[in-house]
Amino acid sequence: MEGGGNSKGTGLGGLFGGGGGVGYSHADLAGVPLTGMSPLSPYLNLDPRYLVQDTDEFILPTGANKTRGRFELAFFTIGGCCMTGAAFGALNGLRLGLKETQNMAWSKPRNVQILNMVTRQGALWANTLGSLALLYSAFGVIIEKTRGAEDDLNTIAAGTLTGMLYKSTGGVRGIARGGVVGLTLTSLYALYNNWEHLKGSIARQSL
Repeated sequence: MEGGGNSKGTGLGGLFGGGGGVGYSHADLAGVPLTGMSPLSPYLNLDPRYLVQDTDEFILPTGANKTRGRFELAFFTIGGCCMTGAAFGALNGLRLGLKETQNMAWSKPRNVQILNMVTRQGALWANTLGSLALLYSAFGVIIEKTRGAEDDLNTIAAGTLTGMLYKSTGGVRGIARGGVVGLTLTSLYALYNNWEHLKGSIARQSL
């Protein structure tokens, strides 16, 4: 009975400091790192070594990156663009349908005509944005695998090539116009993503 009581006190005492556990002085606690945590209360007798998390929160496969690559993001990009295009096209079709049938009374033929316009415009915009997203994602994956790096240069190059290929049926002038549009949009996107970094760099240079 006495041996069992001592073993229980020692086991729980190592964690909560009760019943014969090892005590820690202020000097011992001062050297323990508590990253992201507020100072412990002097009334809480808890071993701080059990509170330090020095390992990753998630277990990743060997060789896997902590961030998603372009291939993983391609599915989200294509699906998101298709849904966005369908929603925008449906709203645009509703606007056009109401405008074209404004002289008609509310009846079944008018409702059918509006519904046809909504369906047609939704499919058109979903197909357009989905095709652009597919080309952009394919170019992005190919450029990333070729260069062996992932940075904003891949984004700008993929956007430029996407615009050029999408407008390739318009001749040299169409290719140039599409490339400029793609370059402009992706450059603005890269600038937006790095805006905080640029502001910090400018602030450090001004000091």
